[in-house]
Amino acid sequence: MNLVISGKNLDITEGLRSAVEEKIGKLERYFTDTTEVHVTLSTEKNRQKIEITIPMKGSIIRAEEVSSDMYVSIDLVEEVIERQLRKYKNKLIDKAQNAAHLNQEFIDEEAYEEEEINIIRSKRFAMKPMDPEEACVQMELLGHSFFVFRNSETEEVNVVYKRKGNTYGLIEPEY
Repeated sequence: MNLVISGKNLDITEGLRSAVEEKIGKLERYFTDTTEVHVTLSTEKNRQKIEITIPMKGSIIRAEEVSSDMYVSIDLVEEVIERQLRKYKNKLIDKAQNAAHLNQEFIDEEAYEEEEINIIRSKRFAMKPMDPEEACVQMELLGHSFFVFRNSETEEVNVVYKRKGNTYGLIEPEY
């Protein structure tokens, strides 16, 4: 497992680097030597945030934690990633391409009890073509944090979503 540690608005001190390597290094038993684990530490005001992204073929394992102390955030995010791995282990292994990044000992380990995904509501609606700006207005009118629409320029299904600071994001498919 290769750790790639970076900082935003923060210098990575030797203490932080060793804390990340020690805590996140515990995840090494789950991955092969070639798996890259991207760790980003950032700070805004009194918020100490750590983000971990582990790209795998066909999916991404990701977690972030925020607290007033970076070392607490590091502890919390390690637990979240470990829980995600155990929870989705069977699903990752079922998709053979994803299992290539997982350590064989972890794959062979006794299965974790899988929580059943229970969809409690399904919704259908007509999607009239519109541009992304119109979709943002529609999302605001509905009071939602995201909106699915057919882009009138590309004829593809897109998603607009609300971001922090009253900004918007657009998700477009890539083939």
